[in-house]
Amino acid sequence: MFDLAGIDKACDPTLLSPLVLAYIGDAVYELIARQYTVNGKNAPVNVINSRTRHLVNAAAQSCSYEKIKDMLTDEEASVYRRGRNAKSHTAAKNQTVTDYRRATGIEALFGYLYLKGSSDRICELFEKITQ
Repeated sequence: MFDLAGIDKACDPTLLSPLVLAYIGDAVYELIARQYTVNGKNAPVNVINSRTRHLVNAAAQSCSYEKIKDMLTDEEASVYRRGRNAKSHTAAKNQTVTDYRRATGIEALFGYLYLKGSSDRICELFEKITQ
């Protein structure tokens, strides 16, 4: 789905804070969602953006956890929990605190998998999310 050739293999994601993982994961998740909504179909950008926003928001990402939680390895579940439980200095905007924290967990997981070079796993999880 996407190429991880530019990843610095010396970066050990287990040494990064969950909020740093979520920072990277936010970008990864949005890029995959944008690619998914375009998926070779031409459409006005505002329509594509609207479709993407339905996938990339705290409520949707919170629901995505429910879809993939049984697929996660112990290691992945641990990364998710670290992200979910991280103390962020920003507040949820127009979302519940629960949704915001669960979304941070999902983003941390995707950031972790990205930095680990696990593009196939990212695609597998995102496919389940969009079913």
